[in-house]
Amino acid sequence: REWKKYPVVKIDFSRISMTSPEKLEQSLLARIVQLSEAHGIRNSGRLLPDCFATFLTQLAEKYDESVVILADEYDKPLIEHLGKGKTHLSIAKENRDILKQFFGVLKAEDVSAVLRFVFITGISRFARVSIFSDLNNLNDISMQEKYDGIMGYTEAELLCCFESNINQLSEKLNLGKEEVIRKIRDWYDGYRFTNSETSVYNPFSVIKLFDADKFDNYWFETATPSFLINLIKEQDYPVADIENLALSKERFSVYELDDLELEPLLFQTGYITIRHYDDILYHLGYPNREVKTSFLSYLYNRLVRLKDRRLRDTYRRLHVCLNEERTEDFVNAVKSILASIPYVQIANQGEDYYHTVFYLMLSASGISAHTEVLTSHGRADIAVEFDDKVYIIELKCNRSAKQAIRQILEKKYYEKYLEDGRRIWLMGINFDTAKRTISDWQCGSLDDYLPSTGSGAGPWTGLQTPSGSLSLMHMGRPLSLPKGHSIFM
Repeated sequence: REWKKYPVVKIDFSRISMTSPEKLEQSLLARIVQLSEAHGIRNSGRLLPDCFATFLTQLAEKYDESVVILADEYDKPLIEHLGKGKTHLSIAKENRDILKQFFGVLKAEDVSAVLRFVFITGISRFARVSIFSDLNNLNDISMQEKYDGIMGYTEAELLCCFESNINQLSEKLNLGKEEVIRKIRDWYDGYRFTNSETSVYNPFSVIKLFDADKFDNYWFETATPSFLINLIKEQDYPVADIENLALSKERFSVYELDDLELEPLLFQTGYITIRHYDDILYHLGYPNREVKTSFLSYLYNRLVRLKDRRLRDTYRRLHVCLNEERTEDFVNAVKSILASIPYVQIANQGEDYYHTVFYLMLSASGISAHTEVLTSHGRADIAVEFDDKVYIIELKCNRSAKQAIRQILEKKYYEKYLEDGRRIWLMGINFDTAKRTISDWQCGSLDDYLPSTGSGAGPWTGLQTPSGSLSLMHMGRPLSLPKGHSIFM
């Protein structure tokens, strides 16, 4: 089949100057003049709308064909100024007005008559109504089911088109093919944009994976979400809540620059995605491991400013400590991080702050940590999952670790994990907000507290008491050692 050719106009807004309304207008005008000259069109329009309209009509006339327009990152001149204070917000609003004038040209009768196809992409919808209010014939396909697989690789496409790459990766990593596919799914799949069950893989990350033969955070390195981080700080948003969000369909349509809602923006920018839809609400969370660990690691380093820069990467040890069941080393690492947070940042903070910092530490380290985990009896603060074990963690402030453990047992937060064969560990942590540290902690296997469950863990567990002594539990019976003494097992 022979494809018919049309003149194509491509405008990449990421390459347009946008530091001020004047610069934006001048840069767009210069781009249209450049395109006109490239096609041998004399363009005498001095104002941006006139220049754009003249170019499009004459382009169609020259080639005797209707015109295709591709506009990428149309909202960049707005996003660049979000979360940076009132001055930048004012610039964003003026830039929005210029974009409205620019795209409004497409509605003019003489221009719309020569257009074959217009495709406009951006990472948000908040500018759609204000910028394109005159273009009532635009079709927003962002959440339409017929396009649910257009923005990434479906699982069928991955297995069909990359079979040789998967086999090569399997050999390189010395893993079975099914295990490699499971890891690719865990790292890069999970994006859902509609009510349908179709999810897609991040194409950029998949290609980088097969090129490097290594699982890593690739997509996040292409751009950092600075404006989202600024909004999180401005709104004092509870970061742990991002794990489990529920939004009505109306919440996805964000229009006001000076009253932005963070949750729809997180979805539109790809940091959270649809998990399921119940006819009333969309339930959202992180799509995959790459996004969650990258985003929370970046957030941790931006929000938790440590006095001692040498401790900045201490959180990365947390994954190893819990995986190797070195709970005392884990707690000491958390303590060292808390001790290095500047006083002005941590003073007078309550339970929400300590919960957020603790959750960020865990998630940023690469641990599979889930907050507010729903069970039949309530919500556990945090669940940390490994292939062979699960830690159920309850946090308290100015109370006791014993109370935390008691809550886990009374609420039976462990029940949902009893049948999957993994060892179950219970951890209670109490933060002393006056001393800004962990004052009390307990950790033990479920067998130690409820021997009849037979979760498979050993009977020994360690706990740090408020007095600083190290206590051990053996089948529910406490054994004590004076402070300064050690025991090795």
